[in-house]
Amino acid sequence: MKIAISFGRKNLVSLGVCFGKFTKTGKFTLHVTSLQYLSQYAKYKIWIKNNGVMPYLYGNHVVKAHIQKISEDVPEHQGIVVFSNDDVPLGFGVTARSALETGKLDPTAIVVYHQADVGEYLRDEDTLF
Repeated sequence: MKIAISFGRKNLVSLGVCFGKFTKTGKFTLHVTSLQYLSQYAKYKIWIKNNGVMPYLYGNHVVKAHIQKISEDVPEHQGIVVFSNDDVPLGFGVTARSALETGKLDPTAIVVYHQADVGEYLRDEDTLF
């Protein structure tokens, strides 16, 4: 905020981190720019194997075959942060199944629906803000 004082009010567009946008219908959608803060305070987390990182960064959902580990007692349809094997936050999404149901699924079943990932910085750089 101290650096923002040196700019005039007309030249200053925003201050801080953009967490998301409001849609025309009034709903709030999170952007990948909030990932740093979501990953620190997330209750539910999932770690994916190295062979599942690139498909996720291209915008695909997380399948059971790519799961390294998952937090305990994750309910269905709950927000979850996706990490790589090295504890690097990759994105976030919504669980398709609970953690208990995940063990019974076949390897191609979707476990986490994709919402945002760090690959969006490159794919949507023109329309991100």
